[in-house]
Amino acid sequence: MKHVQGSYLTGYVTILVKGNRPELFFQDCSNQGVQVWNVQKVSPEQCKGNVLLRDIKRIKKIKRKRNYKISFINKKGYPFIIKRIFRKREIVAATIISILLILFLSNILWKVEIAGVPKDIEEKIDKQLKSYGIHPGAWLFTLDKPGVIQQKLAEDIPELLWVGVNKKGTTFYLEGVEKIVVNEEEVVGPRHLVATKKGVIKDMYVSKGLPKVAVNDYVEPGDILVSGVLNETEDTTTEGKDSKKKKAKPIVVAAEGEIIANTWYEISVTVPLEANYEHLTGNHEKKYYVGFGDFQLPIWGFGSPDYEHIHRENIDNNIKFFKWELPVKIIETTLSEKTYQELERTKEEAIQTGIKQAKQELQLQIGPEATIVSEKVLQQSTENGKVKLDLYINVEEDIVKAQPINQGD
Repeated sequence: MKHVQGSYLTGYVTILVKGNRPELFFQDCSNQGVQVWNVQKVSPEQCKGNVLLRDIKRIKKIKRKRNYKISFINKKGYPFIIKRIFRKREIVAATIISILLILFLSNILWKVEIAGVPKDIEEKIDKQLKSYGIHPGAWLFTLDKPGVIQQKLAEDIPELLWVGVNKKGTTFYLEGVEKIVVNEEEVVGPRHLVATKKGVIKDMYVSKGLPKVAVNDYVEPGDILVSGVLNETEDTTTEGKDSKKKKAKPIVVAAEGEIIANTWYEISVTVPLEANYEHLTGNHEKKYYVGFGDFQLPIWGFGSPDYEHIHRENIDNNIKFFKWELPVKIIETTLSEKTYQELERTKEEAIQTGIKQAKQELQLQIGPEATIVSEKVLQQSTENGKVKLDLYINVEEDIVKAQPINQGD
């Protein structure tokens, strides 16, 4: 009989049968459904053949009914190989420890490389990364994703214009571009101070130049507020009966000063009378799982927290073996307690909320140096559960900008 397919996987043995006409024993085995192959007659009273490992018990039962002596002369297949391996406990222990050590070393951060930035910014980045827990020796699956790290660095280090974070194996590569602060080019040399927007002059302080406006004057964008030309009148000279008028040589300076004006803005804002908010209380628990495809086996953090509403956030961290990603991952799940809040406002509360919101947005637009003086509701309406406001907001702010004087004119 030919070799039985899959016999090496399940294991098989070569048996030697001794007795009168031993080939009949193999015939009996075959008749009772035992697979037998490579049957060879060694001598008139000896015959050998291969049988599957799982049929040994059936062969022993058949042997009890026959006057034959059976011995096992060869064993082959994976079951015997595994059995021989586990007999050598030292080798098994060393192999398991080696695999665990490789897995451990393949899943910790070995190196952080930073390029493209000056030394001082590099030190800031390194310090910031350590505050995130990113340093040689850290577990890779406990670290944030490169995109999250990139966003954090851009927010926490204002000197960075751009930063790229890339993870290759057990190394983090960071490449940054320093932000070059380009200050608005200051007009050097002779200049006027002109208005940037319309308004009514509230206060003036001129250290250099000739004021062209006064307090309570109304100005438009582009109007000269402080002139850099100090002698704008004509000189008159008299010689006898003839008199001549000639233009004096202009005296020009770089005008300097601060002109505070009352300006105004019209803003529209809409505020709902009813709103639903999802609020995280700050209470949370973490759980860890080993994931195989869609299957997850909990390894830390059992049971469920006693929260009425739960916000769930999963972070998957693939386990690596050298440079290869295994189909096994560590899943970190954060269960945060959340509450739902329903807010109902009266119309007056909605109006006050809208005014506050409009003033905050305007302050961001005009800068911290400007002061919001007053506000007035021009128009209000309620539609579809929302209050719409048209506001008139009065601001005190510096409205000057420098304009160079063309001395060739």
